[in-house]
Amino acid sequence: MDNYLSVYDLLLPLFYLAIILIIGNAIKKKYIDEHPEYEYFVKGLIIKIVGAIALGLVYVFYYGGGDTLNYFQSARAYVNLSFFNFDHFIEGWLGNPLDINLRSFFNQDTGYPVYFHRDQHSFFVVRLLVPIVFLSSKTYFCSAILTAFVTYSGIWKLYQIFYREFPQLKKQLAIAIIFVPSCVFWGSGILKDSFTLSAVGWYSYSFYYLLIKRNLKFSHISNLFISSFIILAIKPYIFFALLPGSILWLSNNQIAKINNQFLRVMVAPFFIALGFIGAVFSLSKLGGSLGLYQIDTVMEQATIVQKDMKADYYGGKSFDIGEFDATIGGITAKAPEAIFAGLFRPGIWDVKNVVMLISSLENTYLLFLTLFLLIRLKFFGFFFYIRKNPMLMFAMLFALFFSFSVGLIVANFGSLVRLRIPSLPFFIASIFIIKHLYDEKRKKI
Repeated sequence: MDNYLSVYDLLLPLFYLAIILIIGNAIKKKYIDEHPEYEYFVKGLIIKIVGAIALGLVYVFYYGGGDTLNYFQSARAYVNLSFFNFDHFIEGWLGNPLDINLRSFFNQDTGYPVYFHRDQHSFFVVRLLVPIVFLSSKTYFCSAILTAFVTYSGIWKLYQIFYREFPQLKKQLAIAIIFVPSCVFWGSGILKDSFTLSAVGWYSYSFYYLLIKRNLKFSHISNLFISSFIILAIKPYIFFALLPGSILWLSNNQIAKINNQFLRVMVAPFFIALGFIGAVFSLSKLGGSLGLYQIDTVMEQATIVQKDMKADYYGGKSFDIGEFDATIGGITAKAPEAIFAGLFRPGIWDVKNVVMLISSLENTYLLFLTLFLLIRLKFFGFFFYIRKNPMLMFAMLFALFFSFSVGLIVANFGSLVRLRIPSLPFFIASIFIIKHLYDEKRKKI
């Protein structure tokens, strides 16, 4: 390995960690009197940093390399270039990553970026990492700690909006959103998933205050735009899953404000249909921004990718939900199996290594909790609670639709445990909320 564990690499992170904890405690002290949820702010920050360090250690010692080290190496090459030729650095960092002429800017002294002449989604992560790697003095674990610190903000914002709606679930929501093991491990370090998970949190927070609470601050507008841009730049299929639920959230929120029950029942189909049409129209207009996930090609792409990821070269860690046609009927028929895979696999029966074992324990707990609620609520009652709360509907719709998309396309457990994490905070929070609403209703009987 490229000496990621020198004495410098081991000592400098302690300094950064001390500074971050001082900042974290100062933030907690400032807000906790008026916002009790800040009880978990520093705890969440610490677990996020632990996750980022653990990810690096696993990739260095267990995998012997991989995406996280490649992203770091690419960003470090650009930081090195800034000291040799600043003009070339600006042109390479902000220019077209597919411009093959930019490769001549690099040499043995600067190092070569791994994600240089590849897809722009990966290179956008490198762009985000360059200032982080610069501030970390080009050390991997300092960069990982700073990445965890920066991306923690989105997770915290997501927790805050759920807490505002359900303040009596302060601890349960913290577990669901901040402390989920899979999200802590795969969504904290130097990977695409850390930035996209954080962006999803900021998107939800900004959408909530701007369009649901009608708080027309410029910060909410800018944060909604920036978070949407980051999601589209790195993983556009996440936006594909977010937008329909967002529009239905807004539509159902308007319906819930109508006091007259008869009028509410009458206009509900109109608002829902309008939301659906708006979602389809918006996804169509996004066009090229969604890349392979454009609305007119996504079904065909699903069959191609799914077949590819079942190939032999994935080393026996693949699973199969069966063949399907690139039609609405063919894909819809696979919905139950795809959603189950996206939410609850790998299970105990799938375990082939230590990493899968940890994920399977989490999934098994979640599966039993979900089955418990489905049985106690006699299935339809489960969806009754979702329909009554617009925010709960948004969270569950995003979780189910995203899990369906991932479970349908991804046929490799190594990829699945990473790609599924944006849905987990929403789904687990929804399960805890439904259980709470059910328990509250039982107390009144």
